[in-house]
Amino acid sequence: MPTFGLTQFIFLLEAAVWTLALSALGFVGGGLVGFVVALARISPSRIIRWTATAYVQLIQGTPLLVLLFIVYFGLSIAGFNNLPALLAAGVAITLYTSAFLAEIWRGSIRSIAKTQWEAAECLGLSRWQRMTRVILPQSLRIATPPTVGFLVQVIKNTSLASAIGFVELAQAGKLINNSTFQPFSIFMVVAAIYFAICFPLTLASRKLERKLNVSNR
Repeated sequence: MPTFGLTQFIFLLEAAVWTLALSALGFVGGGLVGFVVALARISPSRIIRWTATAYVQLIQGTPLLVLLFIVYFGLSIAGFNNLPALLAAGVAITLYTSAFLAEIWRGSIRSIAKTQWEAAECLGLSRWQRMTRVILPQSLRIATPPTVGFLVQVIKNTSLASAIGFVELAQAGKLINNSTFQPFSIFMVVAAIYFAICFPLTLASRKLERKLNVSNR
């Protein structure tokens, strides 16, 4: 019976790379979609606001695991056969991430003092100019800490992608355990790798938050 060794450890590191790739795919895609949804949530048009709100409530109210199944099997039924698990997982995590980032960023935009909006309007700036030159630069500072903190959650949630056959870090640990039957040693290493990835991001989020609080004081 094989034991946990260097070969298995390298396999875990390779799986960790795929975890990071999936996290990056979902976070970047979710960021792009989430930014559009955040702007839609504060749109002057009631229809656009309601549509964006319905999207956020629907995605946030659906477990990520269910989204993974819907995307993976739904696209297959739609005719996209042999769909790569990475692509399906990326789409599902993009949807999931976009709903949460949209709310983080909407709250950051809404937190800007009303006087800032009024001052920009008095200067004769268009709505787009007010957003890009006055509101968004200020809200970016407020949104950065929670956004970095949410990235940690995205990385950890990629472990659910194993349900549709994607071999990320947690799934790699399961596969190794099936051949070595050393669950404690294997998953301690898996946990250590997750910690090595997530802890620096957590520290960065806390540092940014402290810096922001100091600036506000």
